[in-house]
Amino acid sequence: MTISPFFLDLRSAYQSEIDDLTFDSEGRDVLRQRLADKRKEISFLVKMMELSPEMVAVIFHKGFSFSLPAVMDHLLSHEADEFPEWSSLADGIVLTPWAQSLADVVLQEPGGEWFLTVAAGLEYMAGKPGMAPAAQSDDADDDTDEDGDSPDEFDRDDNGDEQGDGQARKEAGDDWMVEQGFDRKD
Repeated sequence: MTISPFFLDLRSAYQSEIDDLTFDSEGRDVLRQRLADKRKEISFLVKMMELSPEMVAVIFHKGFSFSLPAVMDHLLSHEADEFPEWSSLADGIVLTPWAQSLADVVLQEPGGEWFLTVAAGLEYMAGKPGMAPAAQSDDADDDTDEDGDSPDEFDRDDNGDEQGDGQARKEAGDDWMVEQGFDRKD
């Protein structure tokens, strides 16, 4: 499957947005509450759809189901200015009732169909097993570090379990907070 640079770039930003919303400063999982709060701000968020689609698309997290994966795989190969009409994708995408309510608001806005297409593509990638960023580019084998591992691979113990995923995310989050001007939490 070929994924356009547009979706590749937004995929990591979308995942970062989900990661940022997932845990509070004490490490508690607060994703559901934060998404519920964000969904209440739909009238403000629609103003950001074109500028920061990944930040707005998270309101649809877990709101799509995909009955025609081939349609979505094909969509991911398109650049932002080449998307098919939203109505042509509708047969392969089912929205939950709460997501449909949000979609109705979005569709009233200029660029609403474009945005829903982006949101569906991002959510499809986020929910698809094995959709790691390193596996998406044709030259992924060339993108390795000094140990011969791709940068997105985790170290594995003798049982094949991923280690360090949570710690790496925590450290990345801490680094980001410092970059934003906050003191490092020890």
